[in-house]
Amino acid sequence: MAAKPRTARIGVDVGGTFTDLVLHDPARDLVHVGKLLTTPEDPSAAIIAGISRILQETGLRPSDLNSVVHGTTLITNTIIERTGATVGLFTTEGFRDTIEIGRETRYDLYDLFLEMPPTLVPRHRRLEIAERIDADGKVLLKLDEDAVASAARQLVEREGCEALAIAFMHSYRSPEHERRAGEIVRHLYPSLPLSLSADVAPEIREYERTSTACANAYVQPLMQRYLDRFEAELGKLGFLGHLYVMLSGGGITTVREAKEYPIRLIESGPAAGAMAASFLARLAGLDRVISFDMGGTTAKMCLVEDGAPDHKFNFEAGRVRRFQKGSGLPLKVSVVDMIEIGAGGGSLAHVDATSGLMKVGPRSAGAKPGPVCYGLGGTQPTVTDADLVLGRLDPSYFLGGELKLDLKRVHGIFADKIASQINVASQDAALGVQRIVDETMAAATRMHLAEKGRDPRQYTIIAFGGAGPVHAWNLARLLKVGRVVVPLGAGVASALGFLVAPPATDMVRSYVARLERVDWSHVNAMLSEMQKLGCDLLTEAGADRERITYTPTADMRYVGQGFEIPVRLPGLSLSAADLPTLRESFFSSYRMHFGRLVEDASIEGLSWRLACVAPNTDIRISARGSQGGEGTNACRGERPVLFEGYGWRTCPVYDRYALRTGATFFGPALIEERESTCVVGPGTQVSVDEMKNLVIELG
Repeated sequence: MAAKPRTARIGVDVGGTFTDLVLHDPARDLVHVGKLLTTPEDPSAAIIAGISRILQETGLRPSDLNSVVHGTTLITNTIIERTGATVGLFTTEGFRDTIEIGRETRYDLYDLFLEMPPTLVPRHRRLEIAERIDADGKVLLKLDEDAVASAARQLVEREGCEALAIAFMHSYRSPEHERRAGEIVRHLYPSLPLSLSADVAPEIREYERTSTACANAYVQPLMQRYLDRFEAELGKLGFLGHLYVMLSGGGITTVREAKEYPIRLIESGPAAGAMAASFLARLAGLDRVISFDMGGTTAKMCLVEDGAPDHKFNFEAGRVRRFQKGSGLPLKVSVVDMIEIGAGGGSLAHVDATSGLMKVGPRSAGAKPGPVCYGLGGTQPTVTDADLVLGRLDPSYFLGGELKLDLKRVHGIFADKIASQINVASQDAALGVQRIVDETMAAATRMHLAEKGRDPRQYTIIAFGGAGPVHAWNLARLLKVGRVVVPLGAGVASALGFLVAPPATDMVRSYVARLERVDWSHVNAMLSEMQKLGCDLLTEAGADRERITYTPTADMRYVGQGFEIPVRLPGLSLSAADLPTLRESFFSSYRMHFGRLVEDASIEGLSWRLACVAPNTDIRISARGSQGGEGTNACRGERPVLFEGYGWRTCPVYDRYALRTGATFFGPALIEERESTCVVGPGTQVSVDEMKNLVIELG
């Protein structure tokens, strides 16, 4: 008898406060969700507990699972906290200090005590190797192989390096010296993690490429141990399927790639939320969306246009100043273009001792000790505590009643830590916390849209995350956005993103040439190589190679400019006959970015990219398992809520699971589900669409 096919999949999002899970089984027409506190000391513990629980609740066995798709903040946290491996670096002779010199610019011209981001590899572990390849890929000086072997022994045996990075001059053009040096190191130390810049980031710009290779080596041992342990725990559970990992660019990939290039996972968790918002926007027919994901630790905002999030290929990690461009480590990785700020449910509120002003975030209470109301040892008020004081949360129905919130203790903490210091009532202090966190998010969103030349009034907010629906109405009011959409299961929607994200990867090769002088046979060879590599990788990740699509682009600029813009290419095989099309494509992109053209200036290409994407998985939102049932009495009581500018208002409390499709009511109101509460203020109309989304129209 043939074995029953495994069709169930689980997406897992490990956040700073909660671990969210979504199970989808198309064979049973089932979507089921779960949420539990993260275990910071070992994130896999909460994942395994969550998977076990969700399987028990759905009557499935571990052996019924086809796959688990996972995202993690492990890479980001490791770089921010500087808890990675001891790393050594090989560089071309004369370029030992590239990562310390950087761009030779100051991110703040007027700060006399400017703090630069510390390098991941100190100078005594950066060794020079005699070799040189020029910008055309020609060997000017042969690789000193004996020096490579000697340097490897020094770094590993004397300096105790746990991983090595190799970044030679112009290796993006010809990687032969890096490859040979890698072979020598692997012969001496077969199990030593090794990062070649020509593999990690094969792009022009020495500083950024070297920084990316060092960062990859810095987190590689930790990520390898984590994934090995996680796979072992899944095996003990009885899991026989595949484990996949979310990339920062919004695609999913194999464990093998995640172990080799962990730096590509640096924004994997936030990217899942953007992919979920993109999926929901396509289903709802929305072409202009602000994705608003507010969890326990951070809030993430991303623009989604025509069903896809914005992307970029540069990222800064571990900024010394959180919002200051240039104050972090530059990385050449594909990421979803979003802003992330320290504004979550666990963000700590305090009164600044110097100014006497109340401040919120960016520090967070996390999962341990968590907000005061959790009763797990927290002593500093948070945004969640403020929401409880204001009546937005039900003390007896948090996480469906699993976690009872201590309202009395929260009032006491607010009175002692905030209200008494600024001479206001506890409720006014809580309202101040809400006002500060919402204004902070609104200001960041305005800036993000302004930088892209966008008007927030032309967009719809899709709100999710545990705290997103609580704050979405007020955020929309501040931004003058007219509509908010809150999906069913909004509290775990980021985990849904892991299941709807396609197997995808971005390939890149650098080749600098003016368009009229481009060697098109070389460009076509690069595109062909990237197509093959991308196809092989996505096939390994479970994609059908016949259904993979390829989108070629190039980074171009006017000759003499310092930075470039993305330009769509007309195909995978190019020739001089495509020059007029390429020029028009460049003009179109340049005009969109800068609003003007210089038509008689020469144009050059720098990096040539190929986005490889397989079809994603469709999930029927209306099939989600729920507590309660549609058609039962949706209104289950009322509760007073304090709204800024409106005072205390008595709000009906609706059971989200009992609301019928087509139901309509007016705010103020509260709509509760297990993982989150949607707060709707006065002057709004709420309706339930065919996909069970709450559609909130602001007056």
